[in-house]
Amino acid sequence: MDDEMRDRLRRTRRATTPWSEDRTRGIGGTRLDALLDRWANGYDWGVHERRIGELPWATVRAGGADLRVIHRRSADPGAPVVVLLHGWPDSVLRFERVLPLLADMHVVVPALPGFPFAAPLATPGMSAGRMAGIIAAALAELGYPRYTLSGGDVGGTVAEILAGEHPDRVAALHLTNVAPQRALTVDPAKLAPDAAAYLARAGQWFRAEGGYIAEQSTRPNTLAVALGDSPAGLAAWIVEKLESWSGEGAFTVDELLTWVTAYWVTGAIGTSFATYTEPAALPARVDTPTVLSVFLRDTKPEPRSYAEVFLNVREYVEHGAGGHFAAWEQPEAYVDDLRRAVKLGG
Repeated sequence: MDDEMRDRLRRTRRATTPWSEDRTRGIGGTRLDALLDRWANGYDWGVHERRIGELPWATVRAGGADLRVIHRRSADPGAPVVVLLHGWPDSVLRFERVLPLLADMHVVVPALPGFPFAAPLATPGMSAGRMAGIIAAALAELGYPRYTLSGGDVGGTVAEILAGEHPDRVAALHLTNVAPQRALTVDPAKLAPDAAAYLARAGQWFRAEGGYIAEQSTRPNTLAVALGDSPAGLAAWIVEKLESWSGEGAFTVDELLTWVTAYWVTGAIGTSFATYTEPAALPARVDTPTVLSVFLRDTKPEPRSYAEVFLNVREYVEHGAGGHFAAWEQPEAYVDDLRRAVKLGG
């Protein structure tokens, strides 16, 4: 992390509001001040950069694009293949804690195009559908004709599209949520009562918490200027989500700063908005055998009856801890459910 960035942090002009300590209005002022002080004066990005750089990275040319992936083969050539798909506002770092638990499998973790650590985009824009096509082509290039997809958020949407387009390749799905875009297409009158009630709760969540979606999807250029130029603004925007969407104590201060720094040093915040801005067509229903993991502190966990409208839910597993970043927060529980999906896929 260069001196110019530390200088920016130390010269941050903090704007005050009447609600600076009200966490329902965004990140608290005292919390942000502590994070910025640590980022400017004690945090060592180099330690984390070296650790991340030592992961088994590879670049695959496929689908007209370069895809950077963490790729680790099992000692057993016939081992199952699992593909881990992250979301926003994170990166492949979401899966750092599950990698050691999957040594008996071939593991591929794509850095989704436009996100931290990804290869530069040759052409602008990147819908979830385009991502799915690139990942499918890359897995074929790596020699994997069949695999289990695992993920949530943007990654879960990519997984649903990929499974719908290539049912012969996707043996099973392990998801932590149903693609949120589906809530816009379903008629509540045709749902089971608890599924219709879920849609109402999800609507309340979008009204109370979804302002970031509206901004990222409709005015990405404007927002990218603010967040791409101000490390303090970037930290406020991302850390608010990391902390409010996860279980208590899910991140240390340095872990939060590492996830934020990944966006800063790669300049990826603006390009990470693409899946919010560019629409993607979801299959009406995905028949791939699916394990749905529901974590207590996730943003809007779905009941089984709702998920079954769109997915072939074979197992519905509820967890009393963990949240939106479950692979990081509860890696053992996450991997247990992933193994259920692998078993379903045969």
